[in-house]
Parts: sequence; C-alpha cells; structure tokens
Amino acid sequence: MIQVGIIGAGSYGESHAQAMRELSAVKLVAASRTNADALSSFVSTYGGAAYTDYRDLLADEQVNAVVIATPHHLHTEIVLAAARAGKHILLEKPMAPTLVECDQIINACAEQGVTLMVGHVNHFVQAYERAKQILESGELGEVVMGVSTMSKFWYEPNRRWWHLQTDTGGGMLMTAGIHCLDRLTWLMDCPVTSVSARLMTRFHDQQADDAGMLFLRYGSGAVGTIVSTGYAQGAPKHLTELTCTKGMINIDYVSGVSIGRNERWQVVPDTADDNWMHTALVREWRAFSNAVESGAPSAVPGDYARHIIAVILAAQQSSTTGREIALSEAAV
Repeated sequence: MIQVGIIGAGSYGESHAQAMRELSAVKLVAASRTNADALSSFVSTYGGAAYTDYRDLLADEQVNAVVIATPHHLHTEIVLAAARAGKHILLEKPMAPTLVECDQIINACAEQGVTLMVGHVNHFVQAYERAKQILESGELGEVVMGVSTMSKFWYEPNRRWWHLQTDTGGGMLMTAGIHCLDRLTWLMDCPVTSVSARLMTRFHDQQADDAGMLFLRYGSGAVGTIVSTGYAQGAPKHLTELTCTKGMINIDYVSGVSIGRNERWQVVPDTADDNWMHTALVREWRAFSNAVESGAPSAVPGDYARHIIAVILAAQQSSTTGREIALSEAAV
C-alpha cells in the first residue's frame, strides 16, 4: 500500500482524495494547505494529519508518496523537496512553467530514485483509453490530421490570481487547453516538430491568454489543430476528431467514441461515462500505485510532460513573433 500526502488540498486535491477512497492499495494519510480553516475542514472529511507547511508533511514518516496540486509556479520547489525526502510523486499538470524547471524535476527524481508521474488525466479517461487502443490496432490506418477542442467558462469558482498571469504558468492554454494538446499528441503517438500559433486575451481583463489556436506538425507527417477557448459567455465543447487513412474517429468525454466509416457513424460500446473525471482519477491512481509498487516506468513520464510544455512555450513564441517555431528552437 502507498500512503499518500496531498500537497495543495484545494478543489482538485479533494477530487484526488475522493478517487483514493476507491482503491485499497492507496491510503490518504496527510494533507497540506496554507489556509488552516480550509485544511481543517478537508481532513475532517477525508482524514489524515494536517500540515499548513508542506515541509512538515514531507517530514512525516507515514507518507511515502505525494500528489502535488499547488499553483503551477510552485511545482518545482516542492518536487525537489519531495524527491530529497524520498517521496514518490504524482505531479499535477502543467509540469512546470519553463523547460529548465522541467529538467530540474526530471533530474531530481532520477537522482533520488523516486517515481515521477505527471497528472495528464486524459490518458485515463475511458473514451480516450479505448480510442488509443483502436488507433494502435491499425484498423483505422495511419492518422492524417486531427482537431482537439476545449471551450469552457474561464472564470469558474476555483479560478485564482495566478491563473491570470503568464509568469506564474497561467493562461487558458497552460491551464486547461493543455488537455487538448496532450490528448491529441498522445493519440498521435509522435512528437510535435513545429508550431504556428495565435494566442489572445479577448474576453477578460488579465495578462495571460484566454483564447488561442495552434497548428501543429508532427514527426509522422500528420498535422493537428488545437482550439483553446476560455470564454466569458458561451457553452462548453470538449472534442477530439481524427481523420485516418481508413476511417475517422471522434472522442467525447461523456458520449464516448464514434467511428466514421462507410458513410455512417457508429458508437463504440462501453465508452460513454457521465462521471468520467472521477473514473479517470481512480484509474490514474491505480496506474501510479502500480508504478510505485512494481518499479515499472510511470504511465506519464517526465520526458513526455516536458515535451508538452515545450510545445506550449513554442506556441507562445510563435504568437509573439508571428512565425512558425520549430521545437528545436523554442525558448526555455
């Protein structure tokens, strides 16, 4: 059994706590948050020792693994401390705001021999797992192009000041649109080689982007488009569409997977899930605990998560310069 401490016991930390309840191999034993009242309420519901300083949580010998769900710009400092303390780490996305910090995280975990898994939760969504299997089977042939869209209300209740600043790893693309980039790149099973992008701030009074489009070239020759919109007024849309040489595939969190062939769409059975986020987090924790206990590579390794950050930084550079940016020249 892995005994877990949550560092950043806020709204998404609570989602992690609810997921852990589903697994006998995972036990929540501690939580950390700077807001003492909110922390007290959290542990009264989910149990475990309460620490207002994450360093005290890391000193707790009961804790052998942590999930880090803090503001993005605080990830690196906490990961380095957790690695030094010998704790296995499930790190919420985005990995870190810069490639230098991503490298520090990867190197520290490797040097200390602790498991690092980055929480790109779409890898564990039922519909996306099934779509990945279908693509890997070869029945749809090679992927030619894809479109991945996330349109959502930006000022949701858990929006904080650091989400609104670029220098703290904020903005719609880094915060939420990253899911579009991740799921398309994971399904493509190939790294991005260059990016052309336009990022904008059109709907809110903030420094970071709230909308953007990316055009991606993949090493396989496939291409993709990312639509990242944090609207003030609109309606949600979360969809990935892939065109392949032998058919098409659409993936939606709730309605599941559909295959397009022979002039009709056919729903793939057992891919719909009204409670998809909770189900995915349970699967994510199962994968993380298996990696910790077996010593096998994590399902979402640091190198992959670093690549996703590199693409976002290249998109920001492309938007600023007005030209296509090769990943090899992306600023850190």
